Amino acid sequence: MDRRHFLRNGLGAAAVIPIGLSGCVAVPEKRRAGVAATESRMIVVFLRGAVDGLSVVVPHGERDYYALRQTTAIQPPGKTNGAIDLDRQFGMHPALAKLAPLWEQRKLAFVHACGSPDPTRSHFDAQEFMETGTPGRKNTTDGWMNRLLGPLPGEHAITQAVSLGDTTPRILSGATPVATLPVGRDAGKPIALDQPQWRQAFDRLYAGNDELSAAYRSGLLAHQELIADLTAQDANSAMGAPAATGFALDASHLAWVMRRDARIRLGFLALGGWDTHAAQGGANGQLANRLRALSDGLTTLASELGPAFKDTVVVVISEFGRTAKENGNGGTDHGHGNVVWLMGGPIRGGRLYGTWPGLSSRELYEGRDLAVTTDFRSVFCHIATYHLGVPDRALEAVFPGFVQPPSGRLQFLAG
Repeated sequence: MDRRHFLRNGLGAAAVIPIGLSGCVAVPEKRRAGVAATESRMIVVFLRGAVDGLSVVVPHGERDYYALRQTTAIQPPGKTNGAIDLDRQFGMHPALAKLAPLWEQRKLAFVHACGSPDPTRSHFDAQEFMETGTPGRKNTTDGWMNRLLGPLPGEHAITQAVSLGDTTPRILSGATPVATLPVGRDAGKPIALDQPQWRQAFDRLYAGNDELSAAYRSGLLAHQELIADLTAQDANSAMGAPAATGFALDASHLAWVMRRDARIRLGFLALGGWDTHAAQGGANGQLANRLRALSDGLTTLASELGPAFKDTVVVVISEFGRTAKENGNGGTDHGHGNVVWLMGGPIRGGRLYGTWPGLSSRELYEGRDLAVTTDFRSVFCHIATYHLGVPDRALEAVFPGFVQPPSGRLQFLAG
């Protein structure tokens, strides 16, 4: 394989546009006019701990991959427990088999060698930079998904964004109120504010006309709406089989509330446990088990969204990738370049996007990692403009300091 060539589809035709470390470009008004601005949604799934992108989308056509990984490599397609072939050069981890139909239906795509341009290998810093949207800057006080809520077209509602978890994540923190839902089987259970004595006390405390009081009332209304939706879901599913556990259950909850309420435009959830320094495994083992659960959750999300899936883009990201060479403990250490997953009705799927830099020693970042050739912000800029209908002039506020060159863009959205 010519490592300097772009990733190609199975027929050998070019499937990508060279982008390097590109940003967003001006979107023609003609194209943006086709965006269903009040119906389009985006869900971000954050894999905390740095998933091994070279095992997610395996460069089985690259000899260096197998030279670097003696015990963790995924075998080529056609071999026992081999990768699921995507385009003769790359394949999916076999634990992701449930996602294969979405690839075949062209509703799933990947951007390889994608990530943050900041060189940090600190989980804390890298996650913060990816959630604030300002790599290398630690003084950003809000998250880019919260900043995105402001310029979204259409009539703004109380609940525009939902996050699964006990607290608001960094990526959704900011001036615009967002709703949170507990994870797991506690998602629909009452919280302290649902108890009359606590509710009355907080109502008195935040009875004023200041911004904090307004935020409290907005957040409370959002919470009540979501709990009502989940209560309805539980009632409707009581006659069926028990709900799945783990990520699939959380994905089902998120899909339910977003499907029932078209005013919810953004969704977010995070999964931990991807820091595989030891005993990572190959086709089977620690990483494979987690990828299998992730695959179950993503297919559940697609199914439970129902008709809303055609207007939803799901993006799976992680703070950075892992070393190209496995370590002495049968694992991989903190790396740089990774793979971004794209799923949904608007995706021009069945393709790999990005510029593949290769895995030879001269091509590795700092001699050890997959290089980053696509800035993760260019992925979200493309979604913001082409899918969510955000005006170009508003992108500077969403991703401050991000250079948007006049050429070089991703084109992974249909239409």
